[in-house]
Amino acid sequence: MTSRTLIWDWPVRLFHWSLAASFAGAWLTADSERWLNFHIACGYTMAGLIVFRLLWGIVGTRHARFSDFIRGPGAVIRYLRSLLSAHPEPHAGHNPLGAIAVVMLLTLGLATAASGWAMYNEMGGEWLEEVHEILATVMLVVVGMHVVGVIFSSLKHHENLIASMFTGYKPGHDGQGITHTRPLVAILMIVSLGSFWAWTLNNPAPAGVDNASGDYQGETTGDTDNDDD
Repeated sequence: MTSRTLIWDWPVRLFHWSLAASFAGAWLTADSERWLNFHIACGYTMAGLIVFRLLWGIVGTRHARFSDFIRGPGAVIRYLRSLLSAHPEPHAGHNPLGAIAVVMLLTLGLATAASGWAMYNEMGGEWLEEVHEILATVMLVVVGMHVVGVIFSSLKHHENLIASMFTGYKPGHDGQGITHTRPLVAILMIVSLGSFWAWTLNNPAPAGVDNASGDYQGETTGDTDNDDD
């Protein structure tokens, strides 16, 4: 029986699926005025998660650190060539192509959230809205490419990469595992996310308020001047 090695800590796994859920939620509600608050909350969630991941990429466990998987063009080319062979280059953490996807998703996610925040606060005109939509669309394309790459890599390396992001374990890779999953950090993440969403759900924008400007948009009844008789 092939041994299993612990590769992904709890914070990395929680970040991965929370980012996927928040991006999906933001994308599906992008054109709905009714779900605008939900859309904005998903954007804030994405931004917060990415800021956390940037920090965790420095102080996290072995395979969560950027120093473990970000490589130069030479490593990417070497890995691509190995995919043409019967025995592709093994990587316990992210392979060089996966590393590119991670960097692109973090960058696009932060840029998309930032442009959405600026647009919501009326810091730009229609051009900013177009930029926001373009960034979100490019991110969706990268997500699709990432999913295809994960499926391809799973078949090529004979390991279920999707399952490993749930369990934290990969087959093989003896001696390259981590010894601690950092559950306390994951619990703090869950508490933070839960608190933010509880506050969001309990503090919706009041009816008749334009979310972009805060101006009252309700219908006016009667004369605007109330002169005393």
